[in-house]
Amino acid sequence: MLTRSRTCTALFAGAVFGLSAAVAGDALAEHPTDSTAAPTASVPAPSPSSTPSATPDATPTLPWEQARLFAEVYERIKREYVDTIDDKELMDKAIRGMVSALDPHSAYLDSEEFEEIRLSTMGSYPGVGIEVVAEDSAVKILRPIEGSPAEIAGMLPGDLIVKIDDSDVGGDLAGAISRMRGPAGSSIRLTVRRPSTGELLSFSLQRAKVDVHSVVQQTLEPGIGYVRIMNFSETTAQDLSEAIATLKRANPRGLTGLVLDLRNNPGGVLEAGVAVADDFLNDGVIVTADGRSPDARFRMEATPGDLLNGANLVVLVNGGSASAAEIVAGALHDHHRAALIGHKTYGKGSVQTVMPLSHGGAIKLTTSRYYTPSGISIHAKGIMPDIVAQGPEEPPADLRSGRSSLTSRDKEVRLAVDTLKTEARLAQRQAASARSLSAR
Repeated sequence: MLTRSRTCTALFAGAVFGLSAAVAGDALAEHPTDSTAAPTASVPAPSPSSTPSATPDATPTLPWEQARLFAEVYERIKREYVDTIDDKELMDKAIRGMVSALDPHSAYLDSEEFEEIRLSTMGSYPGVGIEVVAEDSAVKILRPIEGSPAEIAGMLPGDLIVKIDDSDVGGDLAGAISRMRGPAGSSIRLTVRRPSTGELLSFSLQRAKVDVHSVVQQTLEPGIGYVRIMNFSETTAQDLSEAIATLKRANPRGLTGLVLDLRNNPGGVLEAGVAVADDFLNDGVIVTADGRSPDARFRMEATPGDLLNGANLVVLVNGGSASAAEIVAGALHDHHRAALIGHKTYGKGSVQTVMPLSHGGAIKLTTSRYYTPSGISIHAKGIMPDIVAQGPEEPPADLRSGRSSLTSRDKEVRLAVDTLKTEARLAQRQAASARSLSAR
């Protein structure tokens, strides 16, 4: 998801709350960690001459008919609703309803939810270090983060969190995330049920600063690397640079191709997505955005420098690739820098701006639509890959599970490698043909 923030410190961020709050419908979303939910992003686009000019700052007036209607409905609820609701709660619900009714991505955020967004962009947080998801009225651990207190203690993917300290968890994902957060050095006890054995296990953990890296890498074959980006946070661009440097050290004869996996990536910080696209482009537009206010209209371009020095690149996408992930895929595709492989992307082509409010909360409001370098809006349409994978979508294989190679466990990675090899052979034939012609 794409989100911008209007704060004095220019907090460009956003968040995917839970599994489907920000990327609605059937699309997959990134799973939140115990500190926060997955980050989102924001984007710029062309500003057509027909775009309405920004409205000057002014105190809006509410038509008296609508004001009277609101007051009438408010009073009926206060007087007749089956349960007593105090004024603060009722007004909170009215505000939430007003904002959320605009579109699936706009939302009212109370102070705690706003803090979740702030934390989601930082790349590190104090906690126990697990990614969790709500599933079947339970909170399931997707994976413990490498080097975190949870991993060191022996918690495993698939464990179901039953209790936090002495309180039952149930399926309350947001509550579990909030309760697992806390200052570094503080203690917490998690009780989990391990489905493989059915036993209950208790873990006493000490919270610590957890570094969340959104990039993982692996050498698939000599000269062919694999990089997966799970989401886009403030550290993603640096993580990507380090991942490719690691691949180059592991392949001293050079990288001839790279598989960039953006499957199930719901988005993230706009600038991170733009920086990743820029890492593989030397020039040209990356993304543009158009909206009503001047801040909502912008254009971002690539700068010289390609981390791969022109080596072949393929990008894996699917229905869970959304927002900032689609910005990267669209930019690389439109500039003919990479072939897209997999399934059609989600199609989230709008930008949300996080606007702080006076009481400490904020609203996350859709303020722009963004466009790929070719001027195409992918909103509600998505991006169709160049090579469509056969069969149903499957999640990316875990790099750490199983002793067999990633290419043998993930058919789309295998298809990507085959595509890179085909491109390499074609390039070799073209080079040989060019040499032959010059020799004449």
